[in-house]
Amino acid sequence: MEPEPAGRRSPSVVRQSIMIKKKALICGVSGQDGAYLAQLLLGKGYQVFGASRDAQVASFDNLTRLGIRDQVALDSVSLIDFRSVLQALMKIQPDEVYNLAGQSSVGLSFQKPVETLESIAQATLNLLEAIRFTGRPVRLYNASSSECFGDSDLPADESTPFRPRSPYAVAKAAAFWEVANYREAYGLYACSGILFNHESPLRPERFVTRKIVNAACCIAAGKQEHLQLGNVTIQRDWGWAPEYVEAMWLMLQQEKAEDYVIATGESHSLEEFVEGAFSCLGLDWKKYVVLDPELLRPADISVGRANPTKAREHLGWQARSKMRDVVRMMIEAEEDKKDR
Repeated sequence: MEPEPAGRRSPSVVRQSIMIKKKALICGVSGQDGAYLAQLLLGKGYQVFGASRDAQVASFDNLTRLGIRDQVALDSVSLIDFRSVLQALMKIQPDEVYNLAGQSSVGLSFQKPVETLESIAQATLNLLEAIRFTGRPVRLYNASSSECFGDSDLPADESTPFRPRSPYAVAKAAAFWEVANYREAYGLYACSGILFNHESPLRPERFVTRKIVNAACCIAAGKQEHLQLGNVTIQRDWGWAPEYVEAMWLMLQQEKAEDYVIATGESHSLEEFVEGAFSCLGLDWKKYVVLDPELLRPADISVGRANPTKAREHLGWQARSKMRDVVRMMIEAEEDKKDR
């Protein structure tokens, strides 16, 4: 049998290479970002695996809402159990791992600081160590947070010092430095996306943006009289979650692992968000919003500002939707849901 000419592959080898799909493991697949990321990766031809603490009883409503529940292979993985993490990596052998899991509410972190730290910092350390133990060329994306910066006098970028003001932010800051340490000490391809606020209809109702949208729609429909809020003077940079998961994927496609700030670059007050939501429905928010001091946090960030220049220049990523676009799309989604 004559040897195959150099530079040519037989049809069977070509077919094999076409059939080989990249594998991605998404930890936290049931959340807002996890569901949108799964949708994005499936569209790119990935074989997507989703991790949950108990995949047998979890509802995965967000995957169902996006119509991809049956396309994601789900597995039970406890990220605070090193053995469970290692077993999952050895079984799935992913090319990319996205760490989006953990207690995700800033407000709730004041009530559950230990659970918050374990589910974020300990879980991230277990993932890093398990990847190092396997010795496989796994690429890890870690979900960090703008909360790490605290109050930003100037727009925060990748070199801005961290000044966390909540147990959630402390845990995210610890996880960020764990990732940086494993990247520098062991050469792991591991990076963190420092994401500013990003919203969608998949946000849990405990988040203030979803609370505002739901209340505005209920008030417009005559089903609710008032909306209670805490501090409406705080300023945040709000973006659209489906766009932010694109940045996560792009980070793992670069030659070199680096950290990136992901944001719109525009900050608005919560009052503006509220006004935008109510005005979409033809209502004056001042007639319906009641300020409740009981809803104030023990410590909060007054202003969050971002400088996402590096993401634009290195990743080619830029937010397409700004705060008022986000409000409008969330209102439209809520109204559509009520009409069904």
